[in-house]
Amino acid sequence: MKIGICNEIFSGWSIEETIKYVKSIGYDGLEIAPFTLANSVLDIPDEERKRIKNIAKKHNLEIIGTHWLLVKPEGLSISSPDHELRKKTSQYFVELVKFTSDTGGKIMVLGSPKQRSIGQNQTKQQVIDYFKEVIKEPLEIAKEKNITICLEPLARKETNFVNTATEAISIIQEINHPNLKLILDVKAMTDEKRPYQEIIEEGKEYLCHFHSNDENLLGPGFGNIDFAPIIDALKRISYDRYLSVEVFDFSPGPKVIAEKSIQYLKRFI
Repeated sequence: MKIGICNEIFSGWSIEETIKYVKSIGYDGLEIAPFTLANSVLDIPDEERKRIKNIAKKHNLEIIGTHWLLVKPEGLSISSPDHELRKKTSQYFVELVKFTSDTGGKIMVLGSPKQRSIGQNQTKQQVIDYFKEVIKEPLEIAKEKNITICLEPLARKETNFVNTATEAISIIQEINHPNLKLILDVKAMTDEKRPYQEIIEEGKEYLCHFHSNDENLLGPGFGNIDFAPIIDALKRISYDRYLSVEVFDFSPGPKVIAEKSIQYLKRFI
């Protein structure tokens, strides 16, 4: 297993400063939230994409991929009943795939809870159908560029669409595309109220990425969640991809978050 971290923790840092620092303290990869670089990936020129890729290569750090995909530009929606808006969202998703590829990334985490929630007078099946529609072209581009889009189950307080690994796996199986897989997130898994090991075992055939955090919104090792059985379960299914640190409470500061998280995770790997 490799250890990564998400770049939104480093608010106010340049991408070069972030890459250099996380490599210096032992991280293997960096996961990028595109909204931290520009309001739209269409505003990030080819030269800057190439520069990010080259900086990472220079420091021997992998760009894992992207997450928080649809938070900006504002107004995007997978679940909107407006066909034109869904089409716009799908087209922007294609651009996200290209950006991920241009920077050297291989994973895209599809969380974006507000942009996928089931609205009033909608059924779950309607939104599943909308999801299939929106993701169809991005998946084909992802296949061309060897990128995996990972559907992320999220807690019920964040969204009402895909709250469990079981639900995510059902949609992944239904779409049946080689570039659509599963990501698990510890904070979100906690909301399922069943053993982490059971969820990991259920998802083993599809699991392609993993977010490491605590239910208190901080990093691994900052709260009460014991990662020993979680990482043991990952080892049992021969998971050899990233544990990527993603936090939502930045108050301890980026260096404290980054350093304590990696020190804690390395105890178990």
